[in-house]
Amino acid sequence: MSSVDQPLCNRVAADGSLHAVRARGTMMGNRGGRLHDPATRRLGPARWRSRRWICCRLDFAGRRREVMGAGYTELFFLDEVTALAAGHRPCFECRRDDARAFAAAWGAARGLERPPSADQMDRALHGERLSGRDKSTHLASADSLPDGAVFQHGGQILTWRTGRLLVWSFDGYRPLAPHSSAVDIGTVAVLTPPSIVAVLAASYRPGWHPSAD
Repeated sequence: MSSVDQPLCNRVAADGSLHAVRARGTMMGNRGGRLHDPATRRLGPARWRSRRWICCRLDFAGRRREVMGAGYTELFFLDEVTALAAGHRPCFECRRDDARAFAAAWGAARGLERPPSADQMDRALHGERLSGRDKSTHLASADSLPDGAVFQHGGQILTWRTGRLLVWSFDGYRPLAPHSSAVDIGTVAVLTPPSIVAVLAASYRPGWHPSAD
């Protein structure tokens, strides 16, 4: 197989790691700069360049980019639920309404008088995203988590949607075995950062891949 046929390593898993897979995402984003070598289109050792990790629309204002060209490294997500789990927030340029709703829910969750700025949210999130080179997790009871919060259990990545447990993959979601329940699962390692879990609980409704319906 030629290098032209090989997928680029720019697909983000729910745990924040980057992979080369053929499945296509429904959203794009970045981590504040270039993580790749434009000559080879291969990733270097860095996995972020600033604390501004954002989640964007695939199409905006007719703009066109060469993926893994001279600019920032374009990253792709199954959906917004995945992006949030990996620690990205909505972009204030291409997704202004979503970003404002996200900030309003953040403010409500923390009892703030006004919604926080992008910088305030980025500073808080950056401390929650990573532990060294590994994705930070926190423990919670599965039945305490809101829809869209992503967690690990039994070697699988799971999330809730309207009372159903779904299994995440790069290709989409599938239902967990019908007999499984939150009682069976108990305490889990949550991938979605705590601040974003609070945003989801406060009313923010993320975008889902069609397979979740």
